[in-house]
Amino acid sequence: MTRTTNQKAVAYCRVSTKKQARDGNGLESQETRCREYAGYRGHEVVRVFTDDKSGALLDRPGMLAMLAFLRKNRKDNIVVIIDDISRLARGIKPHLELRAKIAGAGGSLESPSIEFAEDSDSILVEHLLASVAQHQRQKNGEQAKNRMRSRMLNGYWVFNPPIGYRYQRSPGGGSVLVRDEPVASIIREGLEGYASGRFGSQAEVKRFFEAHAEFPLCRHGFLTNEQVNRILTRPIYAGYVESKVWNVSLRKAHHEGVISLETFQHNQERLNGKPFAPVRNDINADFPLRGFVACGCCGHAMTANWTKGRNATYPYYVCRHRGCEKFGKSVKRGVVEGAYEGLLRNLVPSHELFTLMEKLFRKRWDEAQSKAKESRTAMKLEIAAIEKKVAQFLDRIVESESATVIGAFERKVDELERQKLVLAEKTARCGTVAKGFDETFRTALEFVGNPYKLWENGTLDDKRIVLKLTLGSHLEYDWNEGVRTPEISLPFKVLGQISDRETVMAERVGFEYVS
Repeated sequence: MTRTTNQKAVAYCRVSTKKQARDGNGLESQETRCREYAGYRGHEVVRVFTDDKSGALLDRPGMLAMLAFLRKNRKDNIVVIIDDISRLARGIKPHLELRAKIAGAGGSLESPSIEFAEDSDSILVEHLLASVAQHQRQKNGEQAKNRMRSRMLNGYWVFNPPIGYRYQRSPGGGSVLVRDEPVASIIREGLEGYASGRFGSQAEVKRFFEAHAEFPLCRHGFLTNEQVNRILTRPIYAGYVESKVWNVSLRKAHHEGVISLETFQHNQERLNGKPFAPVRNDINADFPLRGFVACGCCGHAMTANWTKGRNATYPYYVCRHRGCEKFGKSVKRGVVEGAYEGLLRNLVPSHELFTLMEKLFRKRWDEAQSKAKESRTAMKLEIAAIEKKVAQFLDRIVESESATVIGAFERKVDELERQKLVLAEKTARCGTVAKGFDETFRTALEFVGNPYKLWENGTLDDKRIVLKLTLGSHLEYDWNEGVRTPEISLPFKVLGQISDRETVMAERVGFEYVS
């Protein structure tokens, strides 16, 4: 028979995740059962509170709101109805703490699944059910972790998709990562640019990503250094997965990488070594030579700034190295950059030399293609040698009793396994050409044919690339003679020697003079 008490009550419903709340009907079914129970007991449900948080947590928005409501209406002795004891909490400690907080706020706990009483038998049953709920939560966590680890062992990424990828349903079941364009191509250019030296530091890679409006930012509206570091250090971008926490070694994944494993390994060597050239955050399009222009007196790189005149502001490169006798002295931007631009114009090879160079490149390309079979055989032999070394180290691990020695051997085995993966990838690619000669070398040949064109029409990043590819040392400014003859890079030096134009490409006297 239905009891008539007219006592006010609230229903508390909980699911573990936002996905369950969004896609399932768990909250709705819990509320229906709680209202059915309230009708049976004669309670009036005045509010319903919900959460989509783990039962192991205490500070849940819905729970906190309910406790505040109970405290505000303490005099009404409101009943809290839950569908099942596991909906309150999934652990002994949080269950007892929430039970005490509800009582302290003036509420009492009821459920259609269990009677909450104060006798010893009821308390024992309540604690046993709370313990069972905790065990179920822990067991579910273990099973989920084991399934995720097994899937990763099979070469599938199981976490949130990294920048540049998205999940797509696989015909064989489950989801697999696919490239998310155009971001994936932007990341590829950034990673390959860092490996080749086009970008001298992570800061330059970061600026390259930020220059593309399509590149996603963090919730604060900018790209963080940590995000850039993750992109540079995750093998997932090479088409491989690994997890040191779950003891999953590096292995080929089922998704397509944006770079090769060889490029990834080269980036790790660069990250762990000395960068090619430090990059300042204040380098901008106003002073593209900043960091490349050095004071002829002290040899340190000059800074740059705009100086306010009577009617306008004027750009200058300035020596700011304390201890230099020219400290604070400046030179007009046009003097330094004009000298460098004159150098670039003189680096243009003759038409005959350029044609000869292109023929030599094409001949070398054809020779490399014809030797692909020999290269593949050599790499297979190298892989066999690595496998032999790995077997030897594994034998030593079994024989050793020293934890230090075993750790050293394991690190060596891991290093050899990575080398083997790189060689296996190169072997698979050997003899396959993604692009033809013209498409591969078109940009490079255009640059060598006229480096000044890229400098004149390019972006700040393009100009920094031109500086790195043409200069073999700093561009020094002598305060008496002007810009000194710089050391040009090897390719242009060789072209100058072949064409017997050294006196044109690198004159003994400075390019500019100052009074």
